Amino acid sequence: MDKSIFIGMSGAKQTMLSQQAHANNLANVTTTGFKRDFAQARSMPVYGEHFPTRAYAMTERPGTDLKSGALIETGRDLDIAINGEGWMAIQNDNGEEVFTRAGSLQVDVNGLLRTTSGEPVLGNGGPVALPPYEKLLVGSDGTISIIPVGGPPDQLAEIDRIKLVNPPAETLEKGEDGFMRRKPDAAIIGPEAPDADIRVTSGFLESSNVNAVEEMISNLQLSRQFEMQVKIMQTAEENSEATARLLQNL
Repeated sequence: MDKSIFIGMSGAKQTMLSQQAHANNLANVTTTGFKRDFAQARSMPVYGEHFPTRAYAMTERPGTDLKSGALIETGRDLDIAINGEGWMAIQNDNGEEVFTRAGSLQVDVNGLLRTTSGEPVLGNGGPVALPPYEKLLVGSDGTISIIPVGGPPDQLAEIDRIKLVNPPAETLEKGEDGFMRRKPDAAIIGPEAPDADIRVTSGFLESSNVNAVEEMISNLQLSRQFEMQVKIMQTAEENSEATARLLQNL
């Protein structure tokens, strides 16, 4: 097969991967706290015995746009939004500490504070556990206070504090589960240290930072680019077949 066909296949494959990333962004345009993903590729020369004569598309390490989304008021006590930089520490299904900005929380039947997808929210000493309560308040520093069942309405009991962290942005990457974590080459020993300067706002949620119009335009552009690459492969194959027929007739 002609090398030009391989080149076209390489570019088409990267275009499809980019389309998948943009489609995933678009699908999460209404997901609380979602951070859109970047998708990019660059040309890579192919070196052989002599001079490089071909270039293939190579995927760059994907990145994530960490810009904050807009705040949406809900009025719900267990909805929190982080102001500015920072993350909420939670525990994934593998028991690892990971980070999210999806602040729509709930309390399960055992009193554990969890995200809407079921991950336990971490506090000062592990997952946050709450006793039965009549009223719950989340302070601006993440402190959780309750009015116990049967207690006077003016008597708040401080239970725990949501663990808020702020690792350097360049050390973070998004995992396949959608949560942020330290990159392998930037991993630290033990859990991330809490950051006392991070503030949250109760009764609000952070929207996705995806721009639906931009994602749709990008998908249209990539679709046209894919069609062009397919035509390049077809033309290269036709030229190759014509050359083969010409050589057979010599």
